[in-house]
Amino acid sequence: MAKASDVKNGNILRFNGELVQVEEFIHRTPGNLRAFYQARMRNVKTGKLVEYRFRTDEEVDIARVETNDYQYLYEDGDSLVIMDNTSYDQHNVPKALFGPAVKFLKEGMNVIVAFESDEPIMGQIPNSAELEITYTEPAVKGDTSSGALKMATVETGAEIRVPLFINIGDKVKVDTATGSYVERVKA
Repeated sequence: MAKASDVKNGNILRFNGELVQVEEFIHRTPGNLRAFYQARMRNVKTGKLVEYRFRTDEEVDIARVETNDYQYLYEDGDSLVIMDNTSYDQHNVPKALFGPAVKFLKEGMNVIVAFESDEPIMGQIPNSAELEITYTEPAVKGDTSSGALKMATVETGAEIRVPLFINIGDKVKVDTATGSYVERVKA
C-alpha cells in the first residue's frame, strides 16, 4: 500500500473496488485546516468522473498496470485479437475498450493496450488512420459550393463525411476520435 502523497497524475488506483485513473491530483493547505489531496479521477470501465479528498497519510492502492504496443490482427465476435510486438503472444481484448473509434481500426494497425494483472482495462488506437474510400456518390457537376460534404464508406465499413472531390479508391486521413475527414492522402 502506498500513501496518498505518492500518487501522481495518470496513476491507476483501485478505489472502492473499481479501477480509476487519476486526472488531477492537487495538494491543498487551507488556512487553519489540515492539508489534504484533492483528486479528480475517471472510472476506467464506465468513464464516470469521481472526486475525492485524501488525507495526506491515507493509504491508497496503486494498481500495477502494464501498457504496451500491440498489433491488431483481426476481429473475433465481440473481441479483437491483438499480438504483442516483442513476444508475439496473442490476446483477445473486448472491442468496448476502444470506444466508438474501433470502427476505424484496420488489420495491421498498432494499438496501445493497458493490462492490470492479465485483465485488459484500457485500449487506445492511433489519433488518425489512413483509409481507402470504397463507396461514395459521384460529385454533381456544377455543385462547387465551398465546404459541401457527402457521405462516403471507408474500407473498415464506417461512414464518414468527405468533400465533394473525393472519389472511390482515394485514400483519406480520418481523425479517429471524432470520425471526421482530415485530408486526402497523396499516393
